Amino acid sequence: MTPDPETANEDAARERRFAAWNHAPRRLADGPAGGTLAGWLARLAEEGAGVWDLAGRPDLYGDGVVTALEERTAALLGTGAAAFFPTGTMAQQVALRCWADRTGSPVVALHPMSHPERHERGALVRLAGLHTVHPTAEPRTPTADEIRELPEPFGTLLLELPLRDAGFVLPTWEELVETVTAARERDAVVHLDGARLWECTAHFGRPLTEIAALADTVYVSYYKSLGGLSGAALAGPPDLVEEARAWRHRYGGQLFQQWPAALSALVGLERELPRLPEYVAHARTVAGVLREGLASAGVPWFRIHPEEPHTHQFQVWLPYGAEELTEAGVRQAEEDGTVLFRWWEAPGPPGTAMAEVTVGAPGLGWGPADVREALSAFLARVPGTG
Repeated sequence: MTPDPETANEDAARERRFAAWNHAPRRLADGPAGGTLAGWLARLAEEGAGVWDLAGRPDLYGDGVVTALEERTAALLGTGAAAFFPTGTMAQQVALRCWADRTGSPVVALHPMSHPERHERGALVRLAGLHTVHPTAEPRTPTADEIRELPEPFGTLLLELPLRDAGFVLPTWEELVETVTAARERDAVVHLDGARLWECTAHFGRPLTEIAALADTVYVSYYKSLGGLSGAALAGPPDLVEEARAWRHRYGGQLFQQWPAALSALVGLERELPRLPEYVAHARTVAGVLREGLASAGVPWFRIHPEEPHTHQFQVWLPYGAEELTEAGVRQAEEDGTVLFRWWEAPGPPGTAMAEVTVGAPGLGWGPADVREALSAFLARVPGTG
């Protein structure tokens, strides 16, 4: 079969981008898909030895290192139990299915920008037979009044913390407590989509145990924020978690061996979790410098959202096409060895693009002057900004 030229060109462009980003020595954060297989294996062997006895046997159907990870996660969140899942998509579908059976209601109230609605191909409806209602379409977490005034009954309220597609935004602690209280008033259970819950402590000024205690169940990711290979956990009461294990098996999530993902997750909990508040603080510095730099450069329109990041991730919007901004970023990585942005077409006005900026361990070495220099070098490569 003759290769499709358009597909071949797209593949080549993708390979060029990844090569440029992966080989650039200066970046604000390590990408989840960065590095090489050999590098990941060497890193897992080196770092894994600090959190687990590598002379032991691999796990079999979730014992050993996987059980240890589940117990560590439950302790960190202050829940009675936790179950490891290969994906967060599966974990949340199972959680919401279990709650639907227990509450007698197949209706889930959640934001239309939340992950199950935007990124799971309608799985809640097509696989679990659930139905969804939206308390609000505003780019923020639903308020207590919106929960109270929702005209339709629902059995479960799902809150994504932070709400990623809205800009990694969080409510205040008081607003969150009031929203949860409003759901309880309607006899609903509360499930937290906490894929990035780990980095919420700085914004709320509360420990993970206190945040998780607001909900009946919590899902957390091991590769978002923590840098693990993959995997997630569903945490909550022991009886519900045990029921979730049965559904995990039915969904095909009872894998024979999962030790690489579990081992990398333990490394993340040991090394990355304690540093997340530091990343959040530095993200606020980076966002401020970018705002000042874009204004000084005379860019006709831009947005840093939120103005002060709630987590160690935030959005940057510019009035140019994603293709030209991506080319500028790839050239900067190839020529200067610096990665500042990764762009895609924004779901907004035509001719705008949005980048999600993440500040991790590598970014802590960037002072304000470094950010200004990288921004200036990037803009110099964007047509029409010189």
